Amino acid sequence: MLQQNQLIYTIIIGFFITLILGPLIIPFLKRLKVGQTIREEGPQSHMSKSGTPTIGGVIIIVSILLTSLTSGIMNTDLLVALSATIAFGFIGFIDDFIKVVLKRNLGLRAYQKLLLQVFVAILLAIYQSNTSVVQTKIIIPFIEGNLQIGNILIPQYLDLGIFYIPFIVFVVVATVNSANLTDGLDGLAAGVTLIITGFFSLLAMSWGYTSLAIFASAVTGACLGFLRYNTHPAQVFMGDTGSLALGGAVATMAILMNVPLIIPIVGGIYFAESLSVILQVISFKTTGKRIFKMSPLHHHFELSGWAETKVVTVFWIVTVILCLIGILALH
Repeated sequence: MLQQNQLIYTIIIGFFITLILGPLIIPFLKRLKVGQTIREEGPQSHMSKSGTPTIGGVIIIVSILLTSLTSGIMNTDLLVALSATIAFGFIGFIDDFIKVVLKRNLGLRAYQKLLLQVFVAILLAIYQSNTSVVQTKIIIPFIEGNLQIGNILIPQYLDLGIFYIPFIVFVVVATVNSANLTDGLDGLAAGVTLIITGFFSLLAMSWGYTSLAIFASAVTGACLGFLRYNTHPAQVFMGDTGSLALGGAVATMAILMNVPLIIPIVGGIYFAESLSVILQVISFKTTGKRIFKMSPLHHHFELSGWAETKVVTVFWIVTVILCLIGILALH
């Protein structure tokens, strides 16, 4: 059985690997002149961030990979989690590369990005439905259960049958893009994600998913280390490379543990950000009026007078509370 000490060691190792990678990769990104372009219609306080190196998600991905592979614990689930994270990170990297290196502002077209994400999500759904002991079943939070894996009693489950693959694809794509929208303030996406992955590391450990507990801890450590360079004022941005990778990591862990329905709870900030964009677009197109001062949601609070650091801190606090609720929901 995995010990708590192993998770702590993994987080610390991931943290220090990221700290070491930062001074090696950030100057390289500066030499490549891969500076972030700031939208003119955004908060004016963000204009000073123009030119800050992006594609820093490479630091996070490399740290997760090195930490996981040197953990001494390896199985198919860990390889799948790593592969999915790298795959989504690569999609983000292509987008970032086109935008900041080739200087084509739009990056990948929306349909191209979506098709690539759906392809990875389908592979993940097929893998899980064919290898999981519960096949196409998912766990329902807050309901007392009768699903037993080994000596562990897990909450009630729902069999999605033929709807499993399309449902999982929707969950993955929604999570990945919601994480991407969350990456708009210094330290926001990394901080929110490290809290979520901390939750998954504890859940995986208590349920006996040893390799996933290690993976989640590696992500937590990588995000924690990245905050050293990404908190306000940020020295580097993760870009789509990092945000898509982190969203993919969170979605993959939830799916491999059969708890995709926990994501809207513990990842509530992700989905509040995404929902704010959806509601803003619908409202403007149907009524000509905006619900929020600006979307995603974090910009609304900024334009309402909150300091950037206050928005980030409050969103971190909310995520901690949501993860505590998530623990109650599955125990």
